[in-house]
Amino acid sequence: MIQGHGDDRYRFQREIRADFSSNVYGYVDQEALLAHLCGRLDVIGHYPEPEPCTLEKELACLLGIDPASVYVTAGATEAIYLIAQAFAGSRSTVFQPTFNEYADACRIYGHTISSEPSCGWFLGPRAFFLRAERKTRATERAMVWLCNPNNPTGTVIPKGDLNNLIDGNPDTVFVIDQSYGFFTQEALLTPAEAAGRPNVFQLHSMTKRYAMPGLRLGYVTAHPQLIEKIRAVRMPWSVNALAIEAGRYLVAHPDTAPIDLKALLAETQRLRARINAIPGVTAEPTQTHFFLCRLACGSAADLKQRLAENHGILIRDASNFEGLDEHCFRIATQTPAANDALAAAIQTCLNR
Repeated sequence: MIQGHGDDRYRFQREIRADFSSNVYGYVDQEALLAHLCGRLDVIGHYPEPEPCTLEKELACLLGIDPASVYVTAGATEAIYLIAQAFAGSRSTVFQPTFNEYADACRIYGHTISSEPSCGWFLGPRAFFLRAERKTRATERAMVWLCNPNNPTGTVIPKGDLNNLIDGNPDTVFVIDQSYGFFTQEALLTPAEAAGRPNVFQLHSMTKRYAMPGLRLGYVTAHPQLIEKIRAVRMPWSVNALAIEAGRYLVAHPDTAPIDLKALLAETQRLRARINAIPGVTAEPTQTHFFLCRLACGSAADLKQRLAENHGILIRDASNFEGLDEHCFRIATQTPAANDALAAAIQTCLNR
């Protein structure tokens, strides 16, 4: 289960003035959304819809797909656990390092888990599945869990490779978590492309796009037959009334909380260059707004502690991602001033 996640400022006595630990970009204008929610606080006095069907229909209209292909959840994480439950006992492949909840959810629901290094992609889709097929008995359902863009590395699977993989393996169910899909300019599978295939779940996060992790709101796009499998196992009222109200407002006002993505990604590359200029730190390439860093020596946990206590800056110790070690940490780009403060603070901590 979730341990050692980002945005754990509650662990520190000093005020955190700059948070790089969460992949939520915190500098969006939420004024209009907050004003709307303040005017609708009365909804908390009533039960929400047992299933948020109204919001699902409105999302489907916005996306141009069948409402039966949309499924609203309490964040993408609820979707992960529902899918693992609906396909309990499957054989699941998880490429590492990635979000820990895929493997955790699969363990809870009795999946047999095969962890593969993300470099497996360089073998080519055909080579990977020739190896995977040897591990899967005919009686087992095969599943593959992918984060795209991937957390914590920020890498994106080329869309052509992904299409070939999905279409070439029709008996395998692919769970493609696109929670960070807004934050890349690389080509990704569209909701319509996901819903048109019988073997793809596509996960989306309004939490990440609109910087509202406290409300927990996401949705799944998939073929109606797949949606029915997870609809059968969900508990009623899992999405709260205020989250539904926020979702309906954002669907009706899609330009709320604008983000200049081109500028954010350019700033990400500038920050990477600043970090790479610090002796003893390597900032890995990325195709989104966060990236993985590695220390030549020393632990990320120690660096995180010193940054928080001495500078009021929070980073993500990434040592608890499978496939990474104590030297790894993740940072998500913030404002230029905050980014410069981070780079200076890291240099100060390492020069001690």
